[in-house]
Amino acid sequence: MITYKFDKIDLHTTEYIFRFTISIISFIFYVFTLCPTVDFIDSGELAAVASTLGVAHPTGYPLFTLIGWVFAHLPLGLRTIYQLNLMSAFFCSLGLFFFFRFLVLIISETLQRGAKGKIFKNSTVTEYYLFYVFIPAMFGTIVLAFSETYWSQALSVEVYSLHVLFLSILLYLFTKAAHLELEEKDKSVSSKSVWRYWCVFAFVLGLSFTNHMTTILLAPAFISLYFYVHGFSQQVIKKTLWLGIPFIIGFSVYLYLPIRASQHPLMNWGNPIDLEKFLWHFSGKVYRVWIFSSTESAAKQFNYFIDTLPREFVYFPLLFSLTGLWHLFKYFKRGLVFTLLLFLTCLLYSINYDIHDIDSYFLLAYFMIALWSGVGSYQLIIWLKNKRVIKIATLTLFVAITILIYINYQEVNKSEHHLVEEYSLDMLKSIAPDGIVISYQWDYFISAAYYLQMVEKVRPDVVVIDKELLRRSWYYNQLRNNYPWLMMQIQTEVDVFLRELKKFEHDEPYNSNIIEYHYTKVIRSIIDKNLSTRPIYVTAEIESQYLSGYNRVPSGLALRLYTDTLTHETPKIDFNFNIPDKNDIYTDGLLSLYARAYMNNAIYSNLVGKKQQAELYLDRALEIKPDIREAILLREKLKKNSEKKLTIDEKSLIIK
Repeated sequence: MITYKFDKIDLHTTEYIFRFTISIISFIFYVFTLCPTVDFIDSGELAAVASTLGVAHPTGYPLFTLIGWVFAHLPLGLRTIYQLNLMSAFFCSLGLFFFFRFLVLIISETLQRGAKGKIFKNSTVTEYYLFYVFIPAMFGTIVLAFSETYWSQALSVEVYSLHVLFLSILLYLFTKAAHLELEEKDKSVSSKSVWRYWCVFAFVLGLSFTNHMTTILLAPAFISLYFYVHGFSQQVIKKTLWLGIPFIIGFSVYLYLPIRASQHPLMNWGNPIDLEKFLWHFSGKVYRVWIFSSTESAAKQFNYFIDTLPREFVYFPLLFSLTGLWHLFKYFKRGLVFTLLLFLTCLLYSINYDIHDIDSYFLLAYFMIALWSGVGSYQLIIWLKNKRVIKIATLTLFVAITILIYINYQEVNKSEHHLVEEYSLDMLKSIAPDGIVISYQWDYFISAAYYLQMVEKVRPDVVVIDKELLRRSWYYNQLRNNYPWLMMQIQTEVDVFLRELKKFEHDEPYNSNIIEYHYTKVIRSIIDKNLSTRPIYVTAEIESQYLSGYNRVPSGLALRLYTDTLTHETPKIDFNFNIPDKNDIYTDGLLSLYARAYMNNAIYSNLVGKKQQAELYLDRALEIKPDIREAILLREKLKKNSEKKLTIDEKSLIIK
């Protein structure tokens, strides 16, 4: 590794200017594209957990929760959700500060092994480092900063923003400690300095695990390099065991989960109050069914990675990545093995995780691609060898970065993204006072409702029940804490169901049909024991097998349940939302729910003789989704025969 022997202050100052500048500029871009409110999937839940010091979904994310609570309560005068989204922008921009330093270490090593100071003989040390180290490191860092997935993590509250910060810090600390270890053998640094770096690394590693368990993906690369540097001996094993102390200190943040769960917070996912439930929660037991499930799912996720990779980096940086791989192979094989292990470990794990929102699990692989692109730009400078040409090449790199930023800005920009909040507010508006709504719309409504109800106190009178979480024993503890009157009504059915569910959760012999039977009884008991005193609603995806015998009448975005077959007056609807310019799978799914709700209300309006209102609803449904076949057919029938009544088949469209 090349050390700073001349102009030390100037070199370090120059490097810090680069690091701060990249972080600040990236932060500005992140703020301009920041989501102003709740986003899809877990955003609302995590915001509610952080704001109320709750327990999040597995694996719990205690460090994220504690830091999030601080950000949520900063006296900035901003909306809580916006402050938490700003936290993500801050974490991601700070991660770039350390990633740049990590790249400087890697490129400095390749510089020592490659160019060996043969170019720019008349240049100052600072100028030498500027062209050979800082500009390539800057290029690789900016490629990462404005890649689609990394940029996306900076725009709304999520655990991955803190995760990428830890990835950058750990990569830097481990690489620095390994380099110092090698230099110690040459007697150029003190052993105390080396030991200090290893201890800090071990502590930060423990902290990182308390935010996200995919920190384990660093293990193959880190372990191989660690023992390459140290060798195998009794002394090395002893040193490694001593490093367990700072690691455990960092990891001890996980004690937050049982301590806080014992205090019955509003959000208490998994109720990890004892050792068994803590281990279930900590290990993500509920998600194991989706990991290494089949070769078909692995092939699907791998194809997704390959298909989206060019879009992720807007093509051009990928060429530099290939050049960087070639350079590492030629000059720095240890670096090649290290980075390839990081890349392949991430890729092999991620493609074997069968979930639809898989992009964030590829982040470590994207880190390595950005690193390779930085090394590749360094190789380009070596090939050119002429200072004047290199300045032109540097300008070309800036053009490539500009194109990357411009295109991905259009893809990730969420500054006008209000759709999830608008949908959730429209859903809550659809529910009469003191109503109960049973839903399975986690990505669009339930998660966001947690934040809106618990933090901003929007419609706290509405009881939102997650139909699928009713399959989990811990969920009844949360319901008992938040709605004791509800649990008192259904306790008998719940007790019978939990006795059967316990067999499944403890891997004992069980009968799935019996469990499903009692699960259905729990759902029906919630409805039956409240229908006479409270309005009960379901959302459209709730299966009919749980609702037989009930008449489902459209009410805004929900369906209200009745025990009779009479017609009922329905509120006139006028949803308040804006169709975004950018469409993706989540936006498309949510807009489909709006369109379906308009169509259901159109069908029912026509059924009760409100033809003009039905036609208005159909028009709005087709404005959102022009290709809804049922809406097109129904509008044609209404125009052909204004007196035509709905057939049984047409009426059934309401519940599809």
